[in-house]
Amino acid sequence: MNSIRSFIAIPLSSEIAQAATKMSNRLKEAGDGIKWVPTDNLHLTLKFLGDVYNTEVPKVCTVVQDICETMSPFELVFHGSGGMPSVDRARIIHAGVIDESNQLTSMVTQLEVELAKLGFKPESRDYRPHLTLGRAKARRASDEVMDRVKLEEETNLGSMVVEEVQVIASFLDKQGPTYQIMDVIELG
Repeated sequence: MNSIRSFIAIPLSSEIAQAATKMSNRLKEAGDGIKWVPTDNLHLTLKFLGDVYNTEVPKVCTVVQDICETMSPFELVFHGSGGMPSVDRARIIHAGVIDESNQLTSMVTQLEVELAKLGFKPESRDYRPHLTLGRAKARRASDEVMDRVKLEEETNLGSMVVEEVQVIASFLDKQGPTYQIMDVIELG
């Protein structure tokens, strides 16, 4: 049995991906200690699954499909920037995501419950919607990086309607991860 490093995510509209890339480019500096996410790899993660046996992938896709078919498309607003777990201890640099309908949070909650029934470990922390732009290579992002992040706190990246969810395989190599879509599930 082979295992596949996998996660569940919402793909970004080209407009949001471009706006996020522009923000990343404003935040980047050579030697800043951040591994910035390439435009092609930007996505909104709902649940990181880790290694999934290939025989389990169809079960995961069925769970996602069952949840998505009960939900209508919904809007997300991408606004601002920040660091996680906190601005002073940021390991992740992100753009903010506003979920006014609470459908995103509801979807993630349902995924956590249903995937736990398949043996996937539930997240210990509450879901905080965010779009990861980069990860600190060291223990935390430098003060210089975070000063630039603070300048983007009020930047509006736009909005998009979520119409589908993807189950994605992630393959790690020296250049970073490459992604392969295993399933696309439409909402509604």
